[in-house]
Amino acid sequence: MMKMKHLILAGCMLAGVSAQAQNEPYVKETDPLVLEKLEAWQDWKFGLMMHWGTYSQWGIVESWSLCPEDEGWTQRQPAGIPYYEYVKKYEALPNTFNPVNFDPAKWATAAKKAGMKYMVFTTKHHDGFNMFDTKQSDYKITAPNVPFSKDPRADVTKEVFNAFRKEGIHIGAYFSKPDWHVDSYWWDYFPPKDRNPSYELAKYPERWNSFRKFTFNQIQELMTGYGKVDILWLDGGWVRPLNMHTKESLSWNKTPAQDQDIDMPGITAMARKNQPGLIVVDRSVHGPFENYRTPEQTIPDKPLDYPWETCMTMGGSWSYVPNDQYKPTNTIIHNLVDIVAKGGNYLLNIGPGPDGTWHDEAYRKLDSIGSWMQVNGDAIYGTRSVAPYKDGKVCFTQKRDGSIYAIYLLDAGEQLPATVRFTGIQPKKGAKVRLLGYKGKLSWKAQDGTVEIKIPAAVQKAGLRYAAAIKLQ
Repeated sequence: MMKMKHLILAGCMLAGVSAQAQNEPYVKETDPLVLEKLEAWQDWKFGLMMHWGTYSQWGIVESWSLCPEDEGWTQRQPAGIPYYEYVKKYEALPNTFNPVNFDPAKWATAAKKAGMKYMVFTTKHHDGFNMFDTKQSDYKITAPNVPFSKDPRADVTKEVFNAFRKEGIHIGAYFSKPDWHVDSYWWDYFPPKDRNPSYELAKYPERWNSFRKFTFNQIQELMTGYGKVDILWLDGGWVRPLNMHTKESLSWNKTPAQDQDIDMPGITAMARKNQPGLIVVDRSVHGPFENYRTPEQTIPDKPLDYPWETCMTMGGSWSYVPNDQYKPTNTIIHNLVDIVAKGGNYLLNIGPGPDGTWHDEAYRKLDSIGSWMQVNGDAIYGTRSVAPYKDGKVCFTQKRDGSIYAIYLLDAGEQLPATVRFTGIQPKKGAKVRLLGYKGKLSWKAQDGTVEIKIPAAVQKAGLRYAAAIKLQ
């Protein structure tokens, strides 16, 4: 099993958004249907991500141990195993992949109860193993050599999408642009040196064109054979045209950067022809196909002036790890409130195990989150950032009708204080102030720019947990 610090670091190399990247110009979408969907997406606020593949059998970081870069998140286990011996064992993992307890309806029910409005599922990660019934490759879960291929639920992507769609949850398809299994990306005639193609694209253009066609065809399969899809979530930001590299993306290359143009205009046009209004997220490639940005495992210091989503693990790893340590519910809810107050969405990741189940702890966390959301969801959904967004332990959100919520972040074991104070937001004289989940009115006053809201003793003793939302009408 990989060390936990390696598993955490691995997520940082999925082409997330750094502080530097946040300053890159955002290119606004022009398609009215996409703009409409983006506006709706910003109302959803809370989503589920799942990293799942054959690597889950070993409880290791997803895909990255195949990458011949000497980084903390690419280490192979056991230590010292020769590279090609390791690749052979890794690529034999499909022969034993049999998630017989796979139950996507249970996942979808738990996600809905937690208040999640959308999901993003890994249809293919960088290792190239397909979790859907692609016709472009035999390296897939429905291949005859995979034990689970005999199961009627073998096309797990279809099963997952259908189960979540049935619960009214919007669908996102994660797809890795690089593919470390297909011969048109890592050509076995040359050994791979890093995460990039193993050959010179300019010298072998027909091979790269083959990869472009392969990628287009796979995404077309997802856009035509898997029902309504709301988000195409593309990972592997080093796959981009040469003229679109940044200082940050160039640092991901051990070898000279190449023109890895996979024709995003053509892919996007095809995808939206089949899925009108589709949100396309070409992660970290700052241009017209990055409809929203995805800071990874981090929360920006302040609101951003474009659509964004923090993707973050519930535990310590993106993929399944035995005995993974999950974040406290208090931390998760505080993250959600902080992100929403800054105008973002929160995409929370859970890694299914090799048998197709989640850790029991994941369900317990979602139950607790759901109980809080049932009371306080109005302060989260359909809101936007409002200055000053936060004052001390109080975060602010705003509805379209002008209503503002002041959300007090409770420390673990803390009782809601007798007086909640904040500055920067001041209700109009005579405004109604109420605590979500409490039917009575709250008294308040404003003095010298500070708002003071009195909390009844009975409410203080009610055992409120995580955070308390106060509506200022």
